[in-house]
Formats: sequence, structure tokens, C-alpha cells
Amino acid sequence: MCGIAGWIERDADMSMRIKLLNNMSRTLEKRGPDENGIYINKNTALIHRRLVVIDRENGKQPMSVTHEGKTYVIVYNGELYNTDALREELRADGFRFRGHSDTEVVLKMYIKYGTQCADKLNGIFAFAVFNSDDRSVFLCRDKIGVKPLFYYEYKGGLIFGSEIKALLASTIVKPRIDEQGLNEIFFLGPARTPSCGVFKGVHELNPGECAIYKNGFLCREQYYRIEAKEHTDSESDTVEKTRTLLTDAIRRQLVSDVPLCFFLSGGLDSSIIVKTASEYYKERKLGKINTYSVEYRDNEKYFKKSRFQPNADYEYISMMSDNADTRHREVILDNKLLVEALYDSVEARDLPGYVDVDSSLLLFCKEIKHNYTVALSGECADELFGGYPWYHDRSILFDDCFPWSKSQDVRRFILKDGILNNGEEYVRQRYLDTINLAPKLKSDSETDSRMREMFFLNFYWFMQCLLERKDRCSMFSGLEVRVPFCDYRLVEYAYNMPWSLKAYGNREKGIVRKAFEDILPKQICWRKKSPYPKTHNPIYFEECAKRVKLIFEKKNPLTEMLNKKSIESIIENPDAITTPWYGQLMQAPQILAYIIELDYWFEKYNVEIV
Repeated sequence: MCGIAGWIERDADMSMRIKLLNNMSRTLEKRGPDENGIYINKNTALIHRRLVVIDRENGKQPMSVTHEGKTYVIVYNGELYNTDALREELRADGFRFRGHSDTEVVLKMYIKYGTQCADKLNGIFAFAVFNSDDRSVFLCRDKIGVKPLFYYEYKGGLIFGSEIKALLASTIVKPRIDEQGLNEIFFLGPARTPSCGVFKGVHELNPGECAIYKNGFLCREQYYRIEAKEHTDSESDTVEKTRTLLTDAIRRQLVSDVPLCFFLSGGLDSSIIVKTASEYYKERKLGKINTYSVEYRDNEKYFKKSRFQPNADYEYISMMSDNADTRHREVILDNKLLVEALYDSVEARDLPGYVDVDSSLLLFCKEIKHNYTVALSGECADELFGGYPWYHDRSILFDDCFPWSKSQDVRRFILKDGILNNGEEYVRQRYLDTINLAPKLKSDSETDSRMREMFFLNFYWFMQCLLERKDRCSMFSGLEVRVPFCDYRLVEYAYNMPWSLKAYGNREKGIVRKAFEDILPKQICWRKKSPYPKTHNPIYFEECAKRVKLIFEKKNPLTEMLNKKSIESIIENPDAITTPWYGQLMQAPQILAYIIELDYWFEKYNVEIV
């Protein structure tokens, strides 16, 4: 994985802006610590920071190819999982290759197919290609949205990058936020509206989107859409195809020129990946695989069972590590460092985020990076296969709102009267915009129709929030994390699977459990879902409370908006917060942590409200 950026301005000479271009490049150094490069052609500059995973010598970027008298230059961030098949297709058409990097394959796919090249790519990516013939720049983001691509368009120019900080380093993009941006962070955060970069004028290509910038104009196009199709497979065929698609996705993602490892939580999703990879390694006599899990210091002393977290993970992790014969290591996180890492988490995202859910992952990835550059993780199975409680409780399922944030009361509670009066209406419109996107069939039952809407809500919101977390918190340490459940073929199949099959046995992710029950221990395969582990240690809450109190000793744009008495009541009586801020994991301690992140974000980024 890498970091990319670029700057095009119609009447500019980019060679005169080398200092600014270098500043933009430096902001992405953590994404690509191994190599860097800048390509300049008159009014166009392309920037690349590289994390070497495949073909160090022949995968250098920006990569340039001349074909039939035309020069094409690419900067690429990602991994392509059908590289070999596409390379053979291109060779049959007369193309030659100097190495085995996927970057070269993507560039030559663009040369052959133009803007239609993305249709054929199976992977996670964001890239830009400059065509010296017509001086256009083609931008593209993967079908599922695993890799980011932000941009800022202004009169006569375009700036783009893997992260918002690269855009800000140009000095053209200002850290300004208007009412829309405030509604995003206070009423939707840590999620974002699709395509919204929160900062004024900053946008992001959506999953499955591409764009052409030419003659001073940007034209966006949706090249990939999830479509509603009739599911004609029998129950047994559905079980088999689910297993085949996921197994193939996992095996494709084991290709690397550097050693890779695996996240293991003891849950269904990571266990499937670990067991499948272990069998693959044994077939090829590659030795044992290496697995990692995360836990918090003294967590066993304070763990309390709940509806959302019925049991701790450690006994299942040990069981799965033994079953798959892995070399396993548990990373223990210190609770005070967890709070301290909230600040790095903001810098990783460029926005307030998922608080300790982010900072714990950031610390976890930092530890793994000491030994590995690539890891596989089980994200996104819950969104695709109905893993969350809101899929299974009909009183929640048919509520006409975002299921992970049913009420904005707690968000309104922390704000002073008169601040963002239309916040609730803003959220409502975002919800309606999303469910109206979901394609349906006339034959859909009431439940299947709602499940399609729920799928889109999860795909464009909850899942994108988690993917953003995974990308920023891992790449902040130069660790590439792959997510096999995000293979677009599996996503399409899951979308069109009737609920009666998807919830096989009336269980969350029932079809996935059935598909892999013969290779997993029964206790793990049919274990009730448990979310990402969070700290239960009171030290975390106490440390957050202490820092929030210090924030109110300052007078700044944030404290002018916050209701001090309301937040003090949260500190004094955290159990009174019964409605989560976002999802299952953001309760009173996380609300305080979010305020800490907001304060740091306003100061670190010099955010101006306009």
C-alpha cells in the first residue's frame, strides 16, 4: 500500500511549486515510508509514497510507459488480486512487462481499455493516470471503497490525495468548516456522508467511482453499482458458493513478496481467514502462520457481560490458535496510552473518529509493524451477512432511521441551545438519500426489501466508517491490512441472497457459519457475535474525564458550542447515558473521548468556522 497525491492547474508551472509538492509528499510519509517520487509535466504533478510489498525494483512510482507514441504515468495505492490473469490477457494482446508488480498491470489495463479498465480490476485501490497526449488525468477508486481518494476542485485546478492532510499541505485548501461540516461531526460522526470530506470544498470519490479531469473540468462517473438480481441458487448451492467465493478471496490475498500475518479475535470472521490461510500454507509447506490479538491491561478484572458483548475473547483465541496451529501473540494495551493515542488517531484520520476503537487499532498496528508489513483482517462480514443486532430485532429493523444512531438526543444534549438547529433534519435526509439508492425486485418480500435498504445503510455508512478506520490506523504505521470479505463478488452475492438463507438457522451470519462449519471448532463457528474488544478499565474513563475538564478551562470555538453542564453530568453519572453515540461501542467514556478528539482537531488543524 502507498500514498498518492497530485496537483493540476491549467496555467501553472508545477516545477515552480516543488517546495509545496514536497510538503504534500511528506504528509503521506507514514503511508509510504520506503520510497518516494514526484513526476512533473508542465502544469501537472503526480506524487507517490511507497510501502514496498511486491516487486521492489520494478514497481517504482510514479511509473511511466510510452505506448504508440503516447506517454502514460500512474500513481497507484492498493493491491490487485487478479494480477496474473490480467497480465496474461495483456500479454496475449502484445503487451510486455518489465516486472511482476500490479502497478504495471493497472497502468497497461488503462492503456488498453481507457476509463473502462476499472470494470476488470479485482482489488482494493485508488490511482491516477496522466495521459500526456490530451493532458487528462483519470482518477479511480475501488468498487467497495477500501482505499481512499480525496479531492478539491477550484477554478482552473484540481488537487487530490490519499488523505486530506495532503490537500491541506498545498495551501490552496483551507481548513475551513461550514454548517454542513459541523452537522457531519456533531450529528453523524464518526461516520461521514458519502463523498463528503467535512472540510469545506473537500470531497471523496465514492466506492466504485472514477473521474476524468480535462481542460479544467472534472467529470465523475459511477463505473460500478450493486444491482438487484434474482437469487436462483438452492440452499446447498448457496452454502457452497459462499464458501467458494470467500475461500478464493482469502487465497488471492495471500500473495506478497514480504511476510504477512493475521488478526485473530476468536470470532467467526477472523477464524475463517486464519484457518483457510493455515491450510493454504500447509498445502505448500510454508510453515506456520502468525496471528495477533489485542487486549487491554487488567481488562479481565472489569469485564461485564452485556447483550452486545456476551463473553470475552481470550479463551476462543487460544482455541482457534491451537486448532489452526498458529504462532500467536497477544498485544496488551495500556489504558493511559490508549487515551494518549487519541491524538495520533485524529492525525491519522484528519478528523475526529471512532475514539478508542481507533486508538487501540493504531497501537495494535504499530506493534505488529515491528515484525510485519502486511496483515489480513475479518472486517465487513457483519455488514454484508447480517451480523449486527439491528438485522435481527424487528423493532429496530423497521425503525425509519440509522439503526446504530437511532436518536440524536445525546448529540443534542452536549450542545448549547440554538447550535445547529437543523441537525436532526440533516441526519434524516442523509438516511433517506441512502435507502432510496437500494435497488429492489418486485418479487422482494417486505423483509427482503427492508434488508436491501439495511444493506445499503451499512455498506455506505457503518462499513465505510470501519474501512476508513482500518486504512488510516494501519497505514499510520506503514502496515497494509487486507480485507477478504470486501471482495466485490462476495458483496454482490450477499446483496441478492434472501434473508431466509443469509440468516440460516435464524443466526447472525448463519450462511457463513454453515459454509465453514466443517473446518472450524463448533464452539467458534456457532459462537454468538462479540464486537471488537474495548477497555472496561475505569482508568480509561477517569483519564478522559480529567482531560475534558481541562478543555473547559479554555475559550475556543469548540467550548463556545458545547454545553458544559451537560458534559459535567456525563462525567458525574456515566450510567445515565443509555443511548449509544454510535453503534454498540460509543458510550459515556467514548463521548468524552470524542470531545477530546474534537478539541485536538480544532487546534491541530487550525479549523476555522465559516
